[in-house]
Amino acid sequence: MAIATRELQQMFSLTAEEVAKNRDRLCELDGVIGDGDHGLAMDAGWQAASKAVLQLDEVEVAPTFLFNTAAKAFLNAVGASSGPLYATAFMRAGTAVKDKHTLSDDDFLDAFRAMAQGIQDRGKAETGEKTMIDAWRPAADAAMEARRTGANISACLDAAVRAARDGCEATRDMVAAKGRSSRLGDRALGHIDPGAASAVIVIEAISAFLTRHDG
Repeated sequence: MAIATRELQQMFSLTAEEVAKNRDRLCELDGVIGDGDHGLAMDAGWQAASKAVLQLDEVEVAPTFLFNTAAKAFLNAVGASSGPLYATAFMRAGTAVKDKHTLSDDDFLDAFRAMAQGIQDRGKAETGEKTMIDAWRPAADAAMEARRTGANISACLDAAVRAARDGCEATRDMVAAKGRSSRLGDRALGHIDPGAASAVIVIEAISAFLTRHDG
């Protein structure tokens, strides 16, 4: 399956739609252990990124430029918190597919893994610290492991979704080590991390796009 700029534009659009649908729920989750604006931030970031990449010429623009455009737009819309994390994710994805005009399945999975690594590096987070990395890291690892066993790209992203959901659910039993919720100590127990919850939405949207495109 070849994925070019046009398909990536569609992926950003679909993801932005799914984040928008879940904006209020993400704000509610964040209101319990944060400052209640995570849904607004993610919605603003993805809407800005989607709008920016849709304005690009699908024939003339390579995937790397698209990812870098998305990074800049997301960061301009969300200067703090999740903004730098997703901007780094997109920039790393762009680097992973540099000089390619169409992406093979393996290229796309490399970009997906680079996104997770970018978020982890920028946030200086490890799994178990009640952050979005508790969804992103297992998702990337599951996708790559599935690929090593010969799975097609849709099955790889299915595995990523399952791992992300499990990782997100596991944050209920974690005490936050970073961010505003880290001040709550044990009071954060029993609540899932909003960043992990939004990561699941993003990964589900990417998976849904690929399944639709693959079909």
